[in-house]
Amino acid sequence: MTQRELPWEPEIIAFCCNYCAHSAAALAGLKRMQYPSGIRIVSTPCTGKLEMEHILEAFEKGVDGILIVGCLEGDCHFVDGNLRARKRTDRIRSILDEIGLGAERLQMVNLTDTMASAFVQYMQEAVTTVGTLGPNPLKVSENKESAGKS
Repeated sequence: MTQRELPWEPEIIAFCCNYCAHSAAALAGLKRMQYPSGIRIVSTPCTGKLEMEHILEAFEKGVDGILIVGCLEGDCHFVDGNLRARKRTDRIRSILDEIGLGAERLQMVNLTDTMASAFVQYMQEAVTTVGTLGPNPLKVSENKESAGKS
């Protein structure tokens, strides 16, 4: 299923390492490469600095998916930050499965600052994956609660 076939546009946050991932996103922009408009890029000093609470709170607030994009493993500017991020991501994915949101809503990928086309491909794949899962059920229930209060 491609993005154009989806009946809705998933809201996805891409937490991008300030060195490799954010640079790859900037390069994609310079090359006028396009990725889905429902993706918000959030620059972070290092993916290892992302805490579990930030990610879980984003899902709680209704984000449909999260993509963590860091440096290649073994090539982190903060030595092992991306390895810590990978461990956290795996833990959070198991939590998402336990609470019924689905681990597939959270992905982590690694790339270098010159991999603009891979960056765009990861963004498109995230939209396709999350799109097949449907909207975040927490957002749906939040919208129902808001409608009931008006």
